[in-house]
Amino acid sequence: MKFKLLYFILLLILFSACRTQKAKTNQTNIADKPLYRDPVFDGAADPSILWNENDKVWYMYYTNRRAKDSTLSGVAWVHGTKIGIAESKDGAHWTYKGTCNIDYDIENVTHWAPDVLEHDGVYHMYLTIVPGIFEGWYHPRYIVHLTSQNMVDWAFQSKLELASERCIDADVFQLPNGTWRMYYNNENDGKSIYYADSDDLYHWVDSGKKVVKDRGEGPNVFRWKDKNWMVNDAWRGLGVYWSDDFEQWNRQKNNILQVPGTGADDKVIGGHPDIVVSGDKAYVFYFTHPGRTPENKGKDSYNTRRTSIQVAELKYVDGEIVCNRNQPVQINLNIR
Repeated sequence: MKFKLLYFILLLILFSACRTQKAKTNQTNIADKPLYRDPVFDGAADPSILWNENDKVWYMYYTNRRAKDSTLSGVAWVHGTKIGIAESKDGAHWTYKGTCNIDYDIENVTHWAPDVLEHDGVYHMYLTIVPGIFEGWYHPRYIVHLTSQNMVDWAFQSKLELASERCIDADVFQLPNGTWRMYYNNENDGKSIYYADSDDLYHWVDSGKKVVKDRGEGPNVFRWKDKNWMVNDAWRGLGVYWSDDFEQWNRQKNNILQVPGTGADDKVIGGHPDIVVSGDKAYVFYFTHPGRTPENKGKDSYNTRRTSIQVAELKYVDGEIVCNRNQPVQINLNIR
């Protein structure tokens, strides 16, 4: 009888310890809110997430803007910076690592909107280059291809010949037949989404074709729930599309991240995303301008310039993607 009682007590202790450990693990993997702010310029935007096999951590590459510099006029503050890097073991907590060393040396170069991927042991980056620092928006920009072995030092491979001299925001996706498709924003055609194709990631043939009728930038293509999806920055949250052939894209009725949230730095629309599929879950990493609330419309200040990176979990409901940005995000990214 005493042995049975002792055995029962030991089981209770073990069960309690397991529940406590599980609770601690769950709490540890709740994503920070906001997820990340750049400690140098406070202008992190346009995230792109990739596993670093060498260091066994996740890297977040991001555009940086000089939000803290009050001496800059016009939109010069969104120019003149390198690509930032943050790192994380699980996707829930991120710390600043530094900036990329980009082998593309021109005067006053600006780096925007990195897209990164790994293929056959080589890391590839498709990066928007602005050849200067400008106070206005209407200036040339183009996309270059870079490669790396360590995800920090990037060697120049080529400047891509695309539909116009004002192309930005590359997103590269491997099609089912093994070839590669790059979706990007052609600013000269009303900021429309175009695409180019490649057999090897080095040589690209532009389609010259608009594939989404709506204006938008920052396209991101992924496969989830047995469907092909695209989300893009529609400047009123994120537009969501699905396709059977990666060419004809059907828009779902409702945007996501259009209705402001309630969390820290998340009370405005979400912009320029990256989607990470981890097992059967999918997460949207996006950025916000926390100070761009209705009462601050038209104001240009540090408060309206600064940005934060956020993350939310996507859900698949009745054939559509939905997103409740106000829910705590439990995240522990699997290695892809």
